[in-house]
Amino acid sequence: MFPDFNIEKSRYERKFVVDEMNYPGIYQQVRMHPAAFREIYEPRYINNIYLDTNELDFYFDNVSGKGSRKKARIRWYGDLFGNIKKPVLEFKMREGMLGNKISFPLSPFILNNEFTFETLKKVFESSDLPDWTYQVLMKLRPALLNRYKRKYTLNFEGDFRLTLDTELSYYSIGMNNNSFMKNFKSDDVIVELKYDYHNNDKATQITNKLPFRLTKSSKYVNGIDFMNYMLT
Repeated sequence: MFPDFNIEKSRYERKFVVDEMNYPGIYQQVRMHPAAFREIYEPRYINNIYLDTNELDFYFDNVSGKGSRKKARIRWYGDLFGNIKKPVLEFKMREGMLGNKISFPLSPFILNNEFTFETLKKVFESSDLPDWTYQVLMKLRPALLNRYKRKYTLNFEGDFRLTLDTELSYYSIGMNNNSFMKNFKSDDVIVELKYDYHNNDKATQITNKLPFRLTKSSKYVNGIDFMNYMLT
């Protein structure tokens, strides 16, 4: 069972999928924003293994528009395959556009064509995780592998972070027999605006100056949809 939602530790995440403008044009719009967004980190690749129930409950809760949603994933940075040295287990709880995230470091593992669900179980067992996480994880399985490149920016006042995700790719992953040959690449650019819930009153000043379409977008949902499309 996931922990209770904690509004005091929550933040808003507003997403914009931009498919009518190229990346340089999108970044130029961000740089020209009156809030003075500037790059704060070197861009880096983000990799995720999403976990879900056998019935894909997390996926269908999102698709159906359910207000209370959950997500579980393993995240790491850098190379997609090979020796994964610093993976992190993340649980996300959403209430509308507000989200909580709880993270735990995991033991290293190797992601290659010999990867199975048993690999993950050994990772969980060898990691220092609280008891409640095992109760959740025993009901989940690998559902999707994805990867993208993220650029990080922050406004001048330091209370709104805006990220740009490009080079999105999605891979089929299952309990075993993972060749990772079945994959889909997307040309979309996903812009995310993230800020503490205390700053919601200021958010309109930021979003009104962004020439992008606010959308209900989930990389996990998009990835599952892409994989299902490839199977039909």
